[in-house]
Amino acid sequence: MIQQVTRGIKISVKTSFQGTFLKNYQIHFAFTYEITIKNQSNDSVQLNSRYWKIKDALNNNIIVKGEGVVGKKPVLKPGESHTYTSGCQLTSPFGAMSGYYDMINFTSTRKFKVDIPSFKLSAPFALN
Repeated sequence: MIQQVTRGIKISVKTSFQGTFLKNYQIHFAFTYEITIKNQSNDSVQLNSRYWKIKDALNNNIIVKGEGVVGKKPVLKPGESHTYTSGCQLTSPFGAMSGYYDMINFTSTRKFKVDIPSFKLSAPFALN
């Protein structure tokens, strides 16, 4: 499990390989990732949007931006956490993801970024 804390917000990531499939005559590798966002600060916060940079071993880069996470904009009081699962597809058996969440602190009304630690995606059969 990969973990990182930014401004009292702890991000934990677990990844899983889901398998391969053929799409448009090209093999794709499917991965899921489970993210837990835990508010370790003294203020209530809300996640507003996300930014992802997804890179595979063939040096293909995909940028994903959007509101919330899986259709939600969770509000976290001090000590609360939110866990969600999502996924991505790569055209190689290895890759990595990194990014950040745009959040707002309800006490100060200030917006801030929470870094998502870089994590690796790898198909177990491709490892030595």
